[in-house]
Amino acid sequence: MNESPDTSPVSFGLIVIADEVLKGERIDRHLAAFKSLIGGRGHELAWHWLLPDDPDVLTAHLRFSMGRPDPVFVCGGIGATPDDHTRACAAAAAHVSLLRHPEAARLIEDRFGAEAYPQRILMADLPDGAELIPNPVNQIPGFSLCRHWFLPGFPKMAWPMAEGVLEQRFGRAAVLREMAVEVRGVPESGLIPLMRRLEQDFPELKLFSLPHLGEDPHIRLGFRGRVGLEEGMRALRDQLDRESFAYSEPS
Repeated sequence: MNESPDTSPVSFGLIVIADEVLKGERIDRHLAAFKSLIGGRGHELAWHWLLPDDPDVLTAHLRFSMGRPDPVFVCGGIGATPDDHTRACAAAAAHVSLLRHPEAARLIEDRFGAEAYPQRILMADLPDGAELIPNPVNQIPGFSLCRHWFLPGFPKMAWPMAEGVLEQRFGRAAVLREMAVEVRGVPESGLIPLMRRLEQDFPELKLFSLPHLGEDPHIRLGFRGRVGLEEGMRALRDQLDRESFAYSEPS
C-alpha cells in the first residue's frame, strides 16, 4: 500500500439510517469513525445526514445526493427485515429495478445454506447495475450504485468495508492540518480587517476564528490547509504583531 499522497483530496458525504439513533436508543458512532477513516487518508467528510427508516424520506434524500458529484457512504437498512428499506429506496432513487444479484445470492447461500431461504436471500435483491462491496466479517456484501457505497449499519462490518473502498478507489492525498494561536484582549469584530487581508493573501487556506468564553476568554485564530500552512501562520503572527494584538501559542 502506497502511504505517500498520490491523488487530490475528495469531499465525501455520509448518510446514517437509524430510527434507534433518532429515538435516542443508541448513539451514532459512524460520524466520528468516518471522519477518521476519510480524514486519515487526506480526504474530507463534507456533510452528514441522520435519516429515519422511512421509504419516502430515504428515496427523496438519495435522489438528491445521487444528483450531486460527492461520493457518499450510506450505513444501515440493507438487511432482510421489513424495516430495512435502503435497497429498494436506492433503486427507486436511481430509477432502476430491484433485481436478484447472482453473486450476492451465491455468497448468501454459501454462508447460510438452506437457511438462506426464504428470508436471508432477500439481501441479494439489489438495484440493477449495483456492484458488490466485500464484507470481510461475514461475507454478506454491501453494494455500490451512483457513487454511493451502501454498507450495513453494524460498525464492525461497515468500517472495514469502507476502509477497503477508500484504499481501492480513492488513494491518499495530503492530510488536512490545522494551526492556530490564541488571541486575547480584542473582540472578534476587531480581527475582521486582519482576517480579510489574510484570506486574500492565502486563498488556498481556510481561515477560522473560534471564540472561547469563560475564565480565560480568547479567540482561537488560525488556518486549516494541506500546503502552505506554516507560511500562512507566519503572516498571521506578523499581522497580529503589527496591530499590537496579544496572542499566545496553544498549550
